Amino acid sequence: MAGNLEGTAPTSGVRTAIVVGGGIAGLSTAWSLARRGIAVDLVEQGPLPNPKSSSYDEHRINRHAYGRLEGYARLMPAAYRQWDLLWRDLGACHYEETGGLYVLRGEDGWHEATARQLDAMGIGHREVPREEWAERLPMIAPDGVERVVSVDSSGLLFPVRIVTDLVVRLAAMGVRLHAGTRVAAVDPERGAVTTADGRVLSADVVVVAAGAWIDRLVPALKGEAVPSRQAVIFLAPPADLAETWAKAPVIVVRDAEDGLYTLPPRRGTRLKIGDHRFSRSGDADEDRAATDQDVARLWRGLDKCFRDIGRYAVLEQKACFYTVTEDESFAVRPIGPRGWAVSACSGHGFKLGPLVGEGVARAIAGEAEAGAVSAWLAGRGAEPGLPAGDAVA
Repeated sequence: MAGNLEGTAPTSGVRTAIVVGGGIAGLSTAWSLARRGIAVDLVEQGPLPNPKSSSYDEHRINRHAYGRLEGYARLMPAAYRQWDLLWRDLGACHYEETGGLYVLRGEDGWHEATARQLDAMGIGHREVPREEWAERLPMIAPDGVERVVSVDSSGLLFPVRIVTDLVVRLAAMGVRLHAGTRVAAVDPERGAVTTADGRVLSADVVVVAAGAWIDRLVPALKGEAVPSRQAVIFLAPPADLAETWAKAPVIVVRDAEDGLYTLPPRRGTRLKIGDHRFSRSGDADEDRAATDQDVARLWRGLDKCFRDIGRYAVLEQKACFYTVTEDESFAVRPIGPRGWAVSACSGHGFKLGPLVGEGVARAIAGEAEAGAVSAWLAGRGAEPGLPAGDAVA
């Protein structure tokens, strides 16, 4: 049985759990359950970690600035605390503070909403004068830029390192890891899963955190949590800009047509640029090499938002899959009497993964009511229950 490292014994009567999916949501849920003394089997269709998972990436942005997506902003202080708890348990911090720079090419109310949220959270921010950002970051194309805002407490998560360390940690905690095991069916009425080779695994509860494959195992999410093929480009800056990029903050360009997020090269990663427009199409089993169609809009944005982009060397054009709901809220809810569906939708899923896993574990362990957890993780309610570590005298 997994060790009860910090928490108390579950009050719900749940002693065993199966988690389907080895991305950040599944791994984090298994970790939070194991900390409560629940014996966990984690089942993943590919290797652990799985290169086809959207969690398998060089770096991702962590931030508090969310504009009109106020539900995410409300979750971020708790998400940062949960990351800190994870770093302590892993014995390593896979996060680097860089600061965030928001390049606004047009006014759509984002700045006012964000400033209000940041002030409420006590996060520093300021408008950067044109001469300052133009000198510091000469790669930004100035035409069309109306405002540049600097935000504190922003930085980079390093996903491959995180999920790899989590896999190793879970094994040490006694979690039984089943790599290369595809699940054919989930029975949330009985708390069972059937694998592709006909084996049946049973437990007190089953958590389905299967990423872009979730609607195949949870029919109720079909058409709600929609797979979305997304593209990113990895670049090498020209030599005269290499040091500038290495010291750059996270840069988010907001534009009516070609918004971009830009992750600077840190800790051995490459310069990565992507957009946040959801394709809401594709099959999660497709190849991860990006097609010309995948990257056409992204290149258009690069040409518009950065100077001399033709001087950069293209290292890789890659596709991944998210799931997306209509309003980008997370679909995290009970399914049947002995099941949970965990679809932490969109690219925000990674930064909030440990918090999502903690919330589901609270509900399963009887520390919080299921409906309150679902509402909280959808950004529509107050934080329910207490983290396991806080319950220890």
